[in-house]
This record gives sequence, structure tokens and C-alpha cells, in this order.
Amino acid sequence: MIAFVTGSVAALGPDFATVEVGGVGLTVYCAPRTLAGLRVGEPVRLATSMVVREDSLTLFGFADDDEKNTFEILQRAQGVGPKLAQAMIAVHTPDELRHAIAAGDDKALTAVPGIGKKGAQKLLLDLKDKLGAPTGTARRGTAGRPVAAGWRDQLHAALVGLGYAPREADSAVDAVAPEAEESATPDVGALLKSALRGLNRR
Repeated sequence: MIAFVTGSVAALGPDFATVEVGGVGLTVYCAPRTLAGLRVGEPVRLATSMVVREDSLTLFGFADDDEKNTFEILQRAQGVGPKLAQAMIAVHTPDELRHAIAAGDDKALTAVPGIGKKGAQKLLLDLKDKLGAPTGTARRGTAGRPVAAGWRDQLHAALVGLGYAPREADSAVDAVAPEAEESATPDVGALLKSALRGLNRR
């Protein structure tokens, strides 16, 4: 298994980064908040988790070991695969998930695309005592720093990647534009969370 990768960012896509390691380009799938801190040509270290299937080997990347470990624990719950686990990491930090599980907050879980009320209640039971106690860790930037340029494209790509139609994503991006404009360095992860809250209210 590949525990982490260290190299330079060769390319960035809507949901992945290509990291050059020893002359080899590795495609690493990451949440929007992680991608927001990466720059082409700059060095990066990502904690990674490899998902092995009969016909594929997929590498998922995270800003730190806490995100990686949470991603792996989430998949122990029935019905949670790597895509849903990554969506949960995209919407909530690990500590926010720990708080939600500890408090039995199904509304926090239904903010994640693909999780309904019944699914959230089941996850609360499946994940109880598995994620550990909340640590009080504050929300932080990931793998670097949030960026101002391109936040619209990153947010739109993240929403489409989570299953929303492009037109829905357009409306959600427009809805959070005032929040983004309040900061010189918009946090794509925080904007994604706000956009999802707006979509879930429709």
C-alpha cells in the first residue's frame, strides 16, 4: 500500500491532482478543499489511501493522516464506499464528523449528497464509537492555502462531481458568491458546505 506521496504537482483536475514522484506521474483523487491548496509546479506531500478493486487501483489523497484515517474508517460502515466517504470528507472535516456522530446529528450527515435521513440514522449507529471523541480541532486550510482565483471553477467542479446537474451547480455557485467576495482568499471547502446547505433547502 502507498501511505503517502511526496513530489511536485504536475497537473490539477476537477477532482484529482497528478503528482510527479521520481519521474512517474501518480493520479491522486482529492476533495476540493485539498485541491484548493495545490499549485502546479509546487512541492506537495499527501497522505494516501489505495482502494483496490478487481479492475482498478485508485489512489485517494488527503491533507493529513487524520483525514486519511477518517476516510478509511467511514468505509467500514455498511453501504459506504470510497466515493461516499470522500464526499463526507469534502463536506465535513474529520472533527466535524466526530461531533456529528457523537451528538447523533443526522442533519449534518444529510448535508452530504447521497445520504438521506434513513441512511444518516443508520450511519450514526454504524459509526458510533468508531471515529473517536471530538478533538476540538479548528477548521483549517488543506495541503497549503485557500485560493481566490478559480474558486468558481473549483466549486462548480466539486458540485458536479458530487452528482449535481451543471445548472444546479451554476445556481449554487452564484448563491455563495457574496460569501466568497467577503474574503481575499475564499476557502473552497467552506463555500462547498454553504452551497450544499442551499441546495438541500430547495
